Amino acid sequence: MSRFEDNLSALPAVDWLARLEVYGEQGDQPVWTIENTPEQAGSLAIYYKMALDYGSICPPAAEKALELYAERTQEARARPGTHPHIDFLFRIIETNQYLPVRTTPKT
Repeated sequence: MSRFEDNLSALPAVDWLARLEVYGEQGDQPVWTIENTPEQAGSLAIYYKMALDYGSICPPAAEKALELYAERTQEARARPGTHPHIDFLFRIIETNQYLPVRTTPKT
């Protein structure tokens, strides 16, 4: 098991979530969405944990999230575009943004 997978096992369950949306600084339009699909479930769990702990997606949350992504963070740095959810966190840090998050439960 990778460090990334180990880290995911310690995060809160997100099976009840349909999606998580990160909103722009004005709070009226989502600028980033993570759907609860098999391919995105790990990112959903990480972003959800950051929202719980920090109240938004912000530079400190992004730094912690990059730690949780573990080896995937290095992959994203080496090959930009291969891990878009990680690339988004890099942008949060670079632009010093504090963005609100909304979750949508499954119906």
